Amino acid sequence: MTDSSTLAHAIVAAHAASFTGFPPQPVPAPESDAPVYLGALQACSTLGFIAHDAQVLAHAWQARWERTGRTAPAQWPSASEDFGLQARPHTAPFAACPQQLGLYAVLPDAAWVGRMARAGVPTVQLRFKSDDAAAIAREVRAAVEAVAGTAARLFINDHWREAMAAGAYGAHLGQEDLDALSAAEIHALRDSGLRLGVSTHGYAEMLRADAVQPSYIALGAVFPTTLKRMATVPQGMARLAAYVALLGDYPTVAIGGIGLEQFAGVLATGVGSIAVVRALVNAPDPEAAAAQLLQAMKKQ
Repeated sequence: MTDSSTLAHAIVAAHAASFTGFPPQPVPAPESDAPVYLGALQACSTLGFIAHDAQVLAHAWQARWERTGRTAPAQWPSASEDFGLQARPHTAPFAACPQQLGLYAVLPDAAWVGRMARAGVPTVQLRFKSDDAAAIAREVRAAVEAVAGTAARLFINDHWREAMAAGAYGAHLGQEDLDALSAAEIHALRDSGLRLGVSTHGYAEMLRADAVQPSYIALGAVFPTTLKRMATVPQGMARLAAYVALLGDYPTVAIGGIGLEQFAGVLATGVGSIAVVRALVNAPDPEAAAAQLLQAMKKQ
């Protein structure tokens, strides 16, 4: 019989140096009395994983023990079957996109979309914020027109109906937007042929994204960002590497506070794409900045 306290100490000792900088979290109410699960739940909370993510990890540790008979405290869980990820090939996937989406520019309007598409950025996203439905529809149509004649793949943030109507390459949704969709809307979105990207901020949200079998999964925020209020702390490089290891069958996109100086480290995690915002839109010469970032992506 595994002693849960001994296992917890062993897990923390093995991984504290990697997952540094996260304050310990309260241990959530247990969902099982299995010793391996309990030990992992305590350890992952100590390592700073929030309750939902600590629960997912603890169940994965337990599932691996049941599958292999080994607690393996030094081996961070990364097998998709231990997390309950859906087996490949998926039964009802969204349309596929390339495994390597490359440099991914998140941009505020159609003019910026066209500018970066012409600069050779392979994947662009329109993140247009407005409460005016007519303005949203116009901007999405303009963004689709702006990438015409370029090789850029255009994703539309949030406004999936407008993306469908305008013939965009894909749509990108956050967790709240995804949760707001009915089953019928998800089917309609999938049947339209649009690619779907989903934002995630930890293990529990990765499992939620996997449930709809999206085209890619975004992982963040990797570093601090001032662009939006984040519900979770920056995830950092060690967590990003762990997420990529688990989601190896998915195209993955790292996002959040990433600049040129971080590209080498981020790419070393194995992630397939890096999304940038300020590194382009705040640059004195955005085209020159794009060229630098594209060159850095080639070193992957």
